[in-house]
Formats: sequence, C-alpha cells, structure tokens
Amino acid sequence: MERFIIREGLYDPGIFKAFFLAGGPGSGKSFVNSKITPGLGLKNVDSDKPFEVALKKANLSLDMPPEEEYFRDLVRARSKRLTSKRLDLYIKGRLGLVIDSTGRDLTKIETGLAALKRLGYDTYMIFVNTNLDVALARNAKRARSIPIDIVKKSHAQIQQNMGKMQRLFGMKNFFVIDNNELNQNILDDAYKMVRKIVKKPIDNYTAKMWLKKEKEARKIKEDIKIPIKVGDTVMGGKFKNKRITVKKIGKNEKGDITINDKSILRVRIPNENA
Repeated sequence: MERFIIREGLYDPGIFKAFFLAGGPGSGKSFVNSKITPGLGLKNVDSDKPFEVALKKANLSLDMPPEEEYFRDLVRARSKRLTSKRLDLYIKGRLGLVIDSTGRDLTKIETGLAALKRLGYDTYMIFVNTNLDVALARNAKRARSIPIDIVKKSHAQIQQNMGKMQRLFGMKNFFVIDNNELNQNILDDAYKMVRKIVKKPIDNYTAKMWLKKEKEARKIKEDIKIPIKVGDTVMGGKFKNKRITVKKIGKNEKGDITINDKSILRVRIPNENA
C-alpha cells in the first residue's frame, strides 16, 4: 500500500498541492468540494463522512442525542484516528490534498500549514462563505444537524478568523467562494482555478529534491536483475542448504525482491560453475 502511494505520487498531477477547505456548519463545504475538485487527483481528508458511516453502523442516531454521547465520542475518536492514518499515507507519497479544516481552530491550521510547507507543498485555502441565516437554514435540512447555538458560535468564530487565515496563506493563495445562493458559474470558475493550480509545474526546491531522490531510488530498484526465473532452484533454510523450487518472484511492500513471498536475502542462488 505504502509503495503504491509513493509511486502514484511521482506521476500524480496534484502532487505537492494542498488545499485547506474552511467554512462553518451549513456553509456547503462538502457540496462545493464535490463540484470544484473531482477528477484532479486530489485526496480528500475529512473525518466527518467516515464518522457518519460509523454512526450508522453502530446504530447511533445522526440527531446526536445526549444519551448517546459516550458511545458517539468513541466512534468519533476512531474515525479521526483512521483519517489521520490515511493522511499520513497520502503525505508519504506527497499526494495532492483537500483538507477539511472548518476554520474554527486557527492554531491547528497553522501547524498543519507549516508542516506541509516544510515538505515542499504549495498551500492554498478555499473559504466557503455564507451568512448566518443561510447556514442555519441549510443546517436544519442536514441528516446530521448541529444544535443552533453551536452553529451560531462556530459561524462567528470562523468569520472572525477569516482575516487571520487570509494573512496566513497570503492574498494570492486565499480564495473566497460566496455560497449564499447556488451559482453554477461561480462553481465552474472555481473548478477552473483549482485545475489550473493543480497543473502548475512544481517549482519548490524541497519538492524537486524529493522527486529526484524518489525517481533515482525507483530506477535503482527497477534496474536490479536477478539470474533466476520461475522453475529454477535456489538454496534456502537455516543454513541455506535446502533446495527450493522458485514458484513466484515478486516484491514486498518496501519494493524489495521476494522469492516465494520471502526476501531474496533468505535464499542463496547456486553457482552453476561450482
């Protein structure tokens, strides 16, 4: 899995691009994301969807009743752990990312932004903006609605953080999408903007060096030739004196050559001239 992610990253159009998505409950972030990022090779990092799926599997209500809080928190914690592991894999391959950050926790965004920049990522923020009335109306229609007081508090915090996030990402890398009314033209323009960014050549020095090293490492691994084929005999066992028929030649998750699903280092190739 890990090796596949890295290989995908080398030739992925969205490699070394990260989009933070901000907006409060009822802003329509998920809807906007589904319209402006599909087909661009970007990996979505959002614990909300896995959380909702897990709630349903656990037969817990999406209405979030107080009496289910203990079990719901267990499900939420597990969903966040799974999302974090998935994000780690994506980052190992330097894949393009769409990170649902809501925009409420500025410190968390700042920490994630700094970490990605150190790795060579170009980072952007897409702020999905709505007024409070629209946010409340949309939240009421959601399958997993949020209490009105939380929607109001969250909306106020995110609006307050808007200017700070703009300074954090820079004017050129901060984009606001007005989602008070469904407007296909706005979504089309946003999609074209994201696509243009994704297709931009990599210019970051750190990113270029990572790509160079990965390509060199991959070339070395692919250039390795072994003088055996399926059906040949090798020597294995504790003292490498047991004759073993080669039934399968492959690679493990690290990219190392394997014979019969075991590392090639655990067998000895007989010397034909001996």
